[in-house]
Amino acid sequence: MSTMQGAASAGTPINQGTTHHEPEHHRPANLPFTLTILGAGSATPALRYHPTAQLLTVGSDYMLIDCGEGTQLRLIEQKIRMGRLRYIFISHLHGDHYFGLPPLLSTLNLSGRTEDLFLFGPRGLDEVLTTIFRVSDSRLGYRLHFQVVDPAQPMRLLDHPQLTVESIPLQHRIDCSGYLFREKPHARRLLRERLPADVPVQYLKLLKEGHDILNADGQIIHAADDVTEPGPPARSYAFCSDTRYVEGLISQLRGVDLLYHEATFLDDNAQRAAEVYHSTASQAATIAARAEVGRLLIGHFSSRYKQYEDFLNEARAVFPETYLAIEGQTVLI
Repeated sequence: MSTMQGAASAGTPINQGTTHHEPEHHRPANLPFTLTILGAGSATPALRYHPTAQLLTVGSDYMLIDCGEGTQLRLIEQKIRMGRLRYIFISHLHGDHYFGLPPLLSTLNLSGRTEDLFLFGPRGLDEVLTTIFRVSDSRLGYRLHFQVVDPAQPMRLLDHPQLTVESIPLQHRIDCSGYLFREKPHARRLLRERLPADVPVQYLKLLKEGHDILNADGQIIHAADDVTEPGPPARSYAFCSDTRYVEGLISQLRGVDLLYHEATFLDDNAQRAAEVYHSTASQAATIAARAEVGRLLIGHFSSRYKQYEDFLNEARAVFPETYLAIEGQTVLI
């Protein structure tokens, strides 16, 4: 992972980095894990939908997924404090997915940000930002760490105290990646009413990890199953940006709780979808059904359609737990 700070010079090399590890700390069960839809439209501007952008809230951290034009205005509209952004994930370099990024980075600087910011995206994004910083003589007052995402194979990108993030190889006209956010397993819950009052504190952590406590003779004095219960199930979210129908996604998406999958066209334009490497609503639903996900969100609707109920109807015929990505809506995961 490389770092950009200040007015970067043109052509600054960005080397392939490794998984970013955040320091571990105490993690309470069931911290906030929500998705806010900021933009769900496609490339051509439309009054009803804005370009792609989503905000994933993970505990106290904000993770921005794609950053189409006007994303910072959408954040303001939703009363989201941009200063809390810590991670940004860009799927590909078509403008409706990242043209909002340079002004957002500039605004963070103008607001006095000093905390490091972590950016993940395709090779070439660094060149775009470096050029903009250079010709505008922009100097960032914070460190911007950039990690190149390999579009050909899944990569572990982030090891966060609450979750891990890995990339999802997609098939679009240019290099494109989705992102899979998986919570780490929760520790078991102590049933304190079943615990003797004299249990040493150091034993509690072992019991929560599922370990029995033994005496010097190897006999169980405190059985984990007797004094704990399983923690809440780990949650997961997958973001599949612009892509044609790819059956190879199914194994990686298997069983995720919430899947966002683009649905630019209806089946009446299936041929056009194939030509421009996009998906139809029924194709997105087919991926969801075959991957046995919990719920499906569809978006990135073509501006040629003036209403979107047909997208919902087409997808629900294949996968009933399908919902439209509604801008301003926050979804619990």
